[in-house]
Amino acid sequence: MTIKLLLLLLGLVAGCAVADDVLQLNDADFDSKTASHDTVLVMFFAPWCGHCKRLKPEFEKAASTLKSNDPPVILAKVDCTEDGKDTCSRFQVSGYPTLKIFKGGELSTDYNGPREANGIVKYMRSQVGPASKELTSIEVAEAFLAAPEVSVVYFGEDSKLKDAFLQAADKLRETVRFAHSVEAEVDEKFGHKNVIVLYRPKHLDNKFEPSSVVYDGLGDKTAIQAFIKKNYFGLVGHRTQDAAGEFVPPLVVGYYNVDYVKNPKGTNYWRNRILKVAENFEDFNFGISNKDDFQHELNEFGLDFVAGDKPVVCARDIKSQKFVMKDEFTMENLETFLTQLSAGELEPYLKSEPVPTQDGPVTVAVAKNFEEVVTNSEKDVLIEFYAPWCGHCKKLAPTYDELGEAMKNENVAIVKMDATANDVPPSFNVRGFPTIFWKPAGGSPVSYNGGRELDDFIKYIAKEATTELKGWDRKGKARKVEL
Repeated sequence: MTIKLLLLLLGLVAGCAVADDVLQLNDADFDSKTASHDTVLVMFFAPWCGHCKRLKPEFEKAASTLKSNDPPVILAKVDCTEDGKDTCSRFQVSGYPTLKIFKGGELSTDYNGPREANGIVKYMRSQVGPASKELTSIEVAEAFLAAPEVSVVYFGEDSKLKDAFLQAADKLRETVRFAHSVEAEVDEKFGHKNVIVLYRPKHLDNKFEPSSVVYDGLGDKTAIQAFIKKNYFGLVGHRTQDAAGEFVPPLVVGYYNVDYVKNPKGTNYWRNRILKVAENFEDFNFGISNKDDFQHELNEFGLDFVAGDKPVVCARDIKSQKFVMKDEFTMENLETFLTQLSAGELEPYLKSEPVPTQDGPVTVAVAKNFEEVVTNSEKDVLIEFYAPWCGHCKKLAPTYDELGEAMKNENVAIVKMDATANDVPPSFNVRGFPTIFWKPAGGSPVSYNGGRELDDFIKYIAKEATTELKGWDRKGKARKVEL
């Protein structure tokens, strides 16, 4: 009992230490405390804000790492509902959480980087010091390369290649670690001179690809950037939340208990098996992701829960169509899945509600009938993508029904689709609700940004319709009905 209590107390102390690494600022001390540090990332928050509560533990973890950075970066917070109201007003904080970077007490820029600990650390490290670290000794170089991240290093003397390297470093400093040697002993120790080398972190070492790659191109920053992008993640990259956007289709991802902190050996056990197959399928990009961190993605593939230790494999082809490997993971099953995927022999997964019976003034689209009622429709289509919980969508619904009734005798279809329950084709870029598109017959979708009143819709449709409306002229003026 005593041991359990001691462990609990130690956990509480550790938690408090992490929380204390974030400075609490207010109206009285904001200017003086931010001015006393070179770089400060400030989170303006409200205690009731759900997004703020989710960010808080990630922000605290990042703070404990960045305080010992060279040079240090301080993370701070301001409560906009209490003793920080004036400061929040002064910096025009209109939503929570809002993050801003201050340098020497002055506002530098808004923070638009990742919202999880590792991403915050990487982004803020890029905001301080030079883009490329000077390797002044063998010890400094070894310490730099010991970090669990990809590192890109220039070895050698001043040259056009070095100039281009430094330009590339400045361009990519927010996502990539760079360093350059300034001592001949460093070049000799690592066996390189007048070259650029990309080093992969030791925990990703494997027998299927080299642990480092030498750039053999010209002194051109664009070419160097392309080299880094091509080789950064290796054959099967560790796809974290902050780096997910860098992995593009055609993409194959193994979702399982990826954890390079608590279980690197177990993580690499499955990664190596994916690597063994991946080396024979060069047309695909590959990654591994933690199944809990990416449950939202698994939901998009129809997987609400993944049991067991084995990876679940999901893929997107070049058209971003989704595919799920239905068989239990083995190297043989993965190879069969990829072979069939390459040959176009697999049926894509489509998240869709059942095709409904149409009995109202507005046609209901789901993923399964989308091509019929929208993409290949012989009519012009106005389609609303909505969410059931969206207040603006609920407010629009009566007007949209009126519009459907008004257009029932026209060569125009008024359509709606629940975008939370159905896959939306990539050509319809839905980022909020409601989102409305005009799709002319045989044409491409165009975003509708007009008013939301009935008359606004009618005027727009009257002007844009492929065939002039029967009930309205091109200006949206109702035609007279002859008796």
